[in-house]
Amino acid sequence: MQMSDTRQIAAPPSEVYAALLNPEVLKACVPGATEVTGSPEEGFEASVTQKVGPVKATFKGQVTLSEMIENQSLVINGEGKGGAAGFAKGGAQVRMAEVDGGTELSYDVEAKVGGKLAQLGSRIIDGFAKKMADQFFANLQETLEGPAPAEEASEADEAPKKGWLGRLKGKD
Repeated sequence: MQMSDTRQIAAPPSEVYAALLNPEVLKACVPGATEVTGSPEEGFEASVTQKVGPVKATFKGQVTLSEMIENQSLVINGEGKGGAAGFAKGGAQVRMAEVDGGTELSYDVEAKVGGKLAQLGSRIIDGFAKKMADQFFANLQETLEGPAPAEEASEADEAPKKGWLGRLKGKD
């Protein structure tokens, strides 16, 4: 499974690059991460709990960084074993370019699974892998920029919401 995407982050490339090397930031950004330890030079040990379709597993594995060009690009590779659930491995080529107002971050991700997970079918696995990658980079963006400002609620939003039954009763 392969996918690519681009995000605009309101932070300079140096901050984005530093965040990708920080185990605490990685722990905050990887969905389901319960532990991330290590260093960019030695690699990271990670523990991630996820539910994919009907299969819930805790994956323990390694994350390594390579082809590191400071403030420009790096390659993230990870591999984890989830016991009876199987294994997951993948990588991301991440590129950063300075643009007005911050950094354009683009990534190409490839993911593979085996064991029970592989039996779920490619549609479930592909959707899950895309969701995980999108969530990781959305979390990274929020970590660097802070939470998105809440949009002002319109009067319609302030009215109590009614379920379909309440709306039917209200039409009398």
